[in-house]
Amino acid sequence: MTIRGRAHKVGDHIDTDLVIAGRYLVTTDPAKLAEHVFEDLDPDLRKRIRPGDVVVAGENFGQGSSREHAPLALVGAGVQAVVAASFARIFYRNAFNNGLLLLECPEASRGIQDGDEVEVDPETGKIHNLTRGERYQAKPLPPFMRELIQVGGIIPYVRRRLGLEAS
Repeated sequence: MTIRGRAHKVGDHIDTDLVIAGRYLVTTDPAKLAEHVFEDLDPDLRKRIRPGDVVVAGENFGQGSSREHAPLALVGAGVQAVVAASFARIFYRNAFNNGLLLLECPEASRGIQDGDEVEVDPETGKIHNLTRGERYQAKPLPPFMRELIQVGGIIPYVRRRLGLEAS
């Protein structure tokens, strides 16, 4: 499953409040949360994100509170992956639990610019900046983590393992 989309570059230390502000935490509906994703960081960013796009961040993306709303908002907005120099650990786990692909790659974080067309291969960890002709190597994900992404997160994964259909 290769992901191809436009990069939306954000900075270092983007906390969960900048991904989705606390005033919108009255729902867990990804579509409703997506309406306000990155609103306090850049009010126009949400309008530029298209399904399949990739967020590219610096150090410690997802720091702050441990709310699951942040990855849900990104998934609802159609973000297929976040590539960053590093992630806050609780955000990292919440993202995979909610079916959002994360790849750590400091070189890609520095090299990819806003608006670049990128291709991401979660199986190999290869990231190709199609705009600049550059390639980067993130640490490949273990099969279990890739499966979490493929099925949409931990709840669909468990339902599948138990032989239950998603409702």
